[in-house]
Amino acid sequence: MVNLKINNIPVSVPEGTTVLEAAKVAGIKIPTLCYMKAINEIGACRICVCEVKGARSFVAACVYPVNEGMEVFTDTPAIRQSRKTTIELLLSNHNKSCLSCERNMNCELQELAYEYDCDMNAFQGEMTPTETDSSTDYLVRDNSKCVLCRRCVATCKSIQHVAVIGTRNRGFATDIGCAFNEELAETSCAACGQCINVCPTGALHEKSEIDNVRAAIDDPEKIVIVGAAPSVRAALGEEFGYPIGTNVEGKMNTAFRLLGFNTVFDVNFAADLTIMEESHEFIERATKGEHLPLITSCSPGWIRFMEYYYPELIPNISTCKSPQQMFGATIKTYYAEKLGVDPSKLYVVTVMPCVAKKFEKNRNDQAAAGCKDIDAVLTTRELAKMIKAKGILFTELADSDYDAPLGEYTGAGVIFGATGGVMEAALRTAVETLTGKPLDSVEFTAVRGTDGIKEATYNVNGTEVNVAVASGLENAKTLCEQIKNGTCKYQFIEIMACPGGCVNGGGQPIQPAYVRRNVDIKALRASVLYNIDSGKKFRKSHENEFIKALYANYFGTPGSHKAHEVLHTSYVNRKQ
Repeated sequence: MVNLKINNIPVSVPEGTTVLEAAKVAGIKIPTLCYMKAINEIGACRICVCEVKGARSFVAACVYPVNEGMEVFTDTPAIRQSRKTTIELLLSNHNKSCLSCERNMNCELQELAYEYDCDMNAFQGEMTPTETDSSTDYLVRDNSKCVLCRRCVATCKSIQHVAVIGTRNRGFATDIGCAFNEELAETSCAACGQCINVCPTGALHEKSEIDNVRAAIDDPEKIVIVGAAPSVRAALGEEFGYPIGTNVEGKMNTAFRLLGFNTVFDVNFAADLTIMEESHEFIERATKGEHLPLITSCSPGWIRFMEYYYPELIPNISTCKSPQQMFGATIKTYYAEKLGVDPSKLYVVTVMPCVAKKFEKNRNDQAAAGCKDIDAVLTTRELAKMIKAKGILFTELADSDYDAPLGEYTGAGVIFGATGGVMEAALRTAVETLTGKPLDSVEFTAVRGTDGIKEATYNVNGTEVNVAVASGLENAKTLCEQIKNGTCKYQFIEIMACPGGCVNGGGQPIQPAYVRRNVDIKALRASVLYNIDSGKKFRKSHENEFIKALYANYFGTPGSHKAHEVLHTSYVNRKQ
C-alpha cells in the first residue's frame, strides 16, 4: 500500500492508483472532462490538475500515479484559477446556445462553468469553423459544441471496435469527424449511439422524431399505438429525479395516455413472440446440424456491425425480426384485421433505449403489411422530453396497466433488456420444448451479469449445449473471429451491441462521467427487469396466453409460412 495525504487527509491506496482515484477514497471529488477510466486516460483537458508538493508544475490527477509520502492539494486558489481559466478558454470556442441545447441542465461543461463562476465571454475572438452532420437516420453531430475531449473517439474505437470517427486537422483547426471528410452515413458506423452517452456536451444527440409523433397524435385519421422496450421502464425515472434502478412502468403507461396515444401496448409481448420463433429456429438448426452457431438478431447495432465487418456470418444469424419490428408487424397484420382497418391508418410508435432502432425501422424487408412495420421511434430521452413539454407531473401520476391483448407479457419477455436476457428467455422455452418436462428452475444465472463475454454449458436430453453471451462490439468481434477461424465451440450465441445490453443503450438517460465510473448503472437498471421477472406468474414465453391465441388463430405454429412472411427478415452484405 502507498501512504499519502490529500488536502492533509491521510490515505492508503494500492500501488499504481492515480491521484484521482486516491482522492475519491478520501471523499474528495476532483473534476474531470476528458477522463474515462481505462478508455480515455489522456490527461488532455487539464480540468483535473492538482498541486503536488515538490512537483515543478500542476499534475493531471487522472493519469498521475501516487507515491509514498506524497502531499496533494486539490483546491488551492491557484488550482481554482487554473481550472476556471481552462473552462473559460473552452467556452471561448464553444457554441453557447445553452437554453435550446439538447443537454441543457445535463451538460458537464455547463456544470463546471457554474461551479467555477466562469464568465461565458471572458475570452473572445476567432472560433474554429465547424460543421453539423445530420446525414444519418439516428444521430446528429454538431461540432460547434465539441470540446475535443475525445471520449466519443475512444468509445467508438476501444469499446465498439468501429473507429469511424477521430481527430482531424491540426492546431486551431482540429475537430472530430470521419476520415476523408465523409459524412457519417457513408461510413460503417454501427448506429449504437454509445458516443452520445459519453459526450459531456450537446455535440452528439439522437435525431428527434418528436414532431412526427405529435403530428400523428393530432391527426384524427390516425390510430396512434405506442409500446416501450423492456429497459425503458428501468431508466425513464432517472429523467424525473428517481434513483437509478427504479421501475416506473405504471407511471409510464399513464403518461402515454396523457400524451394522447390511442392505445398503449407493450413491446414485451413481441419479445415473447420473438422467443417462440427463435427457439423453434434453434431447435430446427440444432436437429439438422446446419448453420450453427445460431446468433441472435435482436440488436440492430450488432446486425449493422455484422453486415459491414462479418457478412460471411449472415447464414448464422437468426432470421427473426427484432421485438420492435415484430411488434409493428403484428399490429399492422393481425391487429389491423381484428379492427377491420387499413394498416396504413395505424401509426405505430416505439420507445426504445437505442438510437439504432431509428435505423432499423427504415431497413428493407420491414413492411409485413405493405407499409412500414414501425412508423416512428423515440428514445427514452425523447419520451421524457415530451412528458415534460406536455406539463405532465410524472412523479404525481397514478400507475396504470397496458391495453389488451398486445400488452400481455411473461418474465421471459422483460429480461430481454439485460445482456443475457434473450439467451435465458430462449433457453427457458427451448429446453422445455426439447425435454417435454417443466424446468426445475427457470433461472439460467450463468448467462446473467455485466461481464463482456459469458459462457455456459447445459445438458439437454443428454446433449451438451454450449452457449455464449457477448455485449459490446469489441466482445462481439472476439466471438466472430472464433467462428471465422473454426475454434468456436458454441451452438447458440446472444450478441448485443451495447455494453450491458439495452439497459445501457445509446438512447437511455445520460449520466455524467463521475456517476458512470463510480456506479454500476447497467446492473442497477438490469435489476429492475429481473425483479419484474421474478414477480411474474408466468415466466416462460410459451406460457403467454395471448401468444398461444395468436398462434392458434393467426400464425398457426412457430416457423410456419405465415410466421415467416410476417415475423422474419433478411440481411445485406454491406462490405462489398
